[in-house]
Amino acid sequence: MSLAIKVFRTILVSGVALLAVACAPLAERTVTTESGGLSFFHLNDTYRIDAVEDGAKGGFGRVTTLLREARADGREPRVLHAGDFLYPSLESQLWDGLQMIDAMNFMHDLAPMLVVIGNHETDSRNPQHLIDAVRASKFDWLGDNYRFSTGAADVDDALHSRYMLDYAGKKIGVLSLTMHPDDGGNDRDYLSVDGDYKRVAERVIGELEQKGADLIIGLTHLHLWEDKEIAALKAQHPTFRLIVGGHEHEPEFIAETANSAAIAKGASNARTIWRIDIDVDEQGELQLSQLRPLALDESVASDADYDLLAGKWRSRMLEKFPFITARVGEAALPMDAREVSIRERESSWGNFIVDQMRRAFGEPAADLAFLNSGTLRLDDYVVGDVRFEDIGRTFGFSSYLRHLQISGAEFRELLEAGYRGFAPSQGYFPQVSGFRVCVDRSRPEFERIVSLQVPAAEGWQEIDPDRDYSLVVSDFVYGGGDGYVFPEHIVASRPASELKYLVLDAIMAAQSRGEKVGVAVDPANPRIVILGSPDGICWPD
Repeated sequence: MSLAIKVFRTILVSGVALLAVACAPLAERTVTTESGGLSFFHLNDTYRIDAVEDGAKGGFGRVTTLLREARADGREPRVLHAGDFLYPSLESQLWDGLQMIDAMNFMHDLAPMLVVIGNHETDSRNPQHLIDAVRASKFDWLGDNYRFSTGAADVDDALHSRYMLDYAGKKIGVLSLTMHPDDGGNDRDYLSVDGDYKRVAERVIGELEQKGADLIIGLTHLHLWEDKEIAALKAQHPTFRLIVGGHEHEPEFIAETANSAAIAKGASNARTIWRIDIDVDEQGELQLSQLRPLALDESVASDADYDLLAGKWRSRMLEKFPFITARVGEAALPMDAREVSIRERESSWGNFIVDQMRRAFGEPAADLAFLNSGTLRLDDYVVGDVRFEDIGRTFGFSSYLRHLQISGAEFRELLEAGYRGFAPSQGYFPQVSGFRVCVDRSRPEFERIVSLQVPAAEGWQEIDPDRDYSLVVSDFVYGGGDGYVFPEHIVASRPASELKYLVLDAIMAAQSRGEKVGVAVDPANPRIVILGSPDGICWPD
């Protein structure tokens, strides 16, 4: 192992302790506010304290600017965070999300914040990391279908249920739900989750109504189709008007109807957030007077005071590991690693990485390889110089690789899991190498692969259902992660070759030869084709 890799490994496993602020335990919570209007700012799935796409999109600094503007307009701003903020990120591998808590506390001081946990708040198996995060938080954690069992009484009692906000003589209730391990949440000894979301929601909504709620909002970290089931409760509970959710990483909106609450979700890393204005009309009734998405780009300036906080954490990183910005290679082309690309279609960064997977177990390379795109967390472009930091931000999780044999028929069935559902930006979407696949999403689930082809002596041919192929996947995928279920008889090699170091080695080896790296998306020979209609054409002539 090279010195550079040894040092880089240190970056990824080191930890830094921070002082924690105690949080007062409370089962139920009611707060009062009076102002010229209430404005909720909703965000979800934020993994960075700074902006993305080279600073051009998103970021808490831009959110802070909007909060200040709302307050200057006489509004009472508040923040609703729909989960996923502690992990994963390069910084969270060092500080276990406490840099995020610091940033969110900054916003909370300006606009009180409510959060529901997402699946990534419990990525760590060590309950102490959650204990430290909750204790350091100034904002309120909500939980109607889950409970903490960390062994720290102050933390376990810190979750607020049946949350109620008093505004202008009216009451606004907040329903809070997060996903069960069977749906993609983490199975942790220190967390218990009730997966019957609709039953819990109906009970809590009823209790909030009994307490006099005039308006009820759902704050959830669930799949979109689960939010839709919850939204239908409006038919029996007309005060239930809106769900603001997380987990999907691209904007979603479903309008309110007579029998269903509206659903709004933002883009990850605050690239798009939602503003919800609530006012009292002439009859003294609460009204959702505005519900609109806000795209945070260079037209919105980042708050200068917040930038000082973000700069403090950046300085800590550079002081501890000054070589994090060191150049390790050069990209031959701009490689797209944005979530909007890598979770929905073939990506140049994904192509490069999965190609390294196929070669992980020596020559000849494996026949096939694929990787769930949720493993790749950079959410940016790789342009020009490739730096240590690009690799560290890409791999927020450890990904050890497995080598196995699988029949063509079994592989086809396995890969179908990557094209289930209709929601965008799903982490199970596969980046692929060694084959090409054509998918029709209008077909029934697990019947969507129209064509699955492998290289032949002349061109391409359909995969042979009876032939065995060598396949490389991550240990996460092999273990059933993201819904990929292997036949019981398939036994893979022991975990080996951590992916981030393979990628780093490949880039540095190319650099030593004076070569650039990159694998373009070739429109004339695509690896992945998503048909827009049943009559679409899979492969260009």
